Amino acid sequence: MKHLEYAYTTGMDDESIDERLRTADSGVLALAGGNDAYAVPLAHYYDGDSLYFRLGMTEQSTKRELWETTETACYVLRGTESTADPKAFDSWSIVITGSLTALSEAERDRFDTAEINDRFSPIRVFDEAIEDIDVIIVRFDIESITGRSTDN
Repeated sequence: MKHLEYAYTTGMDDESIDERLRTADSGVLALAGGNDAYAVPLAHYYDGDSLYFRLGMTEQSTKRELWETTETACYVLRGTESTADPKAFDSWSIVITGSLTALSEAERDRFDTAEINDRFSPIRVFDEAIEDIDVIIVRFDIESITGRSTDN
């Protein structure tokens, strides 16, 4: 390792993690079923207490199958910022583990069409008919959260 370039990282404090969760609009959610892993980029909304995902799924989607069976999911956010050195950049990452929970009726009522459009980026559609897509909001019940950053 003596000839490899590297950057030291430090743990992010709760305030920095909270700010990144509020300002980043997407990450990658990793699900698992048996010996198969599945990761999907998606939008999130963080209200300071709870983390929510907007899932667009068809009847036969792998995402639908695995979000219902995954006991512990992992959500990763990351970002970079340029520095004065063109070879260097500041970076940060947050790794969150937890479980996905269907919303109660009262929570579902909170996320009407206007609220979904306000809180999440437009849903990405991949060759499916719009009428075949179910849009579901789920809460991510956080079990652990770790943030690392190269920022000083």
